[in-house]
Amino acid sequence: MNKKRVFVSFAMEDAIEKMLFCGQSKNSQVPYEFVDMSVKKPWDSSWKTNCRSRIKGCHAMIVLISENTKKADGALWEIKCGKEEGLEMLGIYIKKGNVDNRPFELWGTKCQKWTWDNIRQFIDSL
Repeated sequence: MNKKRVFVSFAMEDAIEKMLFCGQSKNSQVPYEFVDMSVKKPWDSSWKTNCRSRIKGCHAMIVLISENTKKADGALWEIKCGKEEGLEMLGIYIKKGNVDNRPFELWGTKCQKWTWDNIRQFIDSL
């Protein structure tokens, strides 16, 4: 079984929620894996190149949307890159995330509340 690779974009302030979200893919029965490019140190010039390579290697992107997303330069760049690379996208509202927190870069992208049925349906559609 070939697993679907899904890039997960998020604001660094939401790292705990991202960890919980991605934990689901650790089960060997789940037919997908999540990928991210969490920045552990200040950006350097190679980060965008490496990030784009990871994005290109994915089937889709899920963006975790919270009250922090609109100010998350890295996540906003990842969304733009994913669109440039033609990835299918889904926005998932986490914490206090709602339509008011959706960044401009995600307008026109389906955004839903965080349920595993929503995630499964998106991944099954790929």
